[in-house]
Amino acid sequence: QVQLVESGGGLVQAGGSLRLSCAASGRTLSWYVMGWFRQAPGKEREFVAAISRSGGSTNYANSVKGRFTISRDNAKNTLYLQMNSLKPEDTAVYYCATARVLEMAVTPEWYDYWGQGTQVTVSS
Repeated sequence: QVQLVESGGGLVQAGGSLRLSCAASGRTLSWYVMGWFRQAPGKEREFVAAISRSGGSTNYANSVKGRFTISRDNAKNTLYLQMNSLKPEDTAVYYCATARVLEMAVTPEWYDYWGQGTQVTVSS
C-alpha cells in the first residue's frame, strides 16, 4: 500500500506560479513511475505529466509543455509539479498517482494509488 498526499494548491492570478508536492508513505516512491493528472468540473480526468523511476525521463501533455515541470526526490519520497505561466484553463483538482507499469502511461487506468487531490484555481 502507498499513501499519497498532495499539497501546494491554491488561488493564483493568470501568469502566476504554483508548486505542487506529493508526499508518499508506505512504500518507497523510487519503485514507481509517477504521474500528475487533473480533473476540472464536468470533465474527465486528464494526464498532465509523468516521470520515470529515476527521474531521468519525463512526459508532458501538449497543453502544459514548456510551462510545467515534473520532478521527484526519491530520497525524500516526494514528487513535485512546478507550474508556471498559469492560465484559467489550468483550473482543476490535481492528483498524483503511482503507475502499475514501467512506462510513463498517459491514461488513468494504468495508475493504481492516488492522492486525495489539491485544488488549483487560476483567476483571469
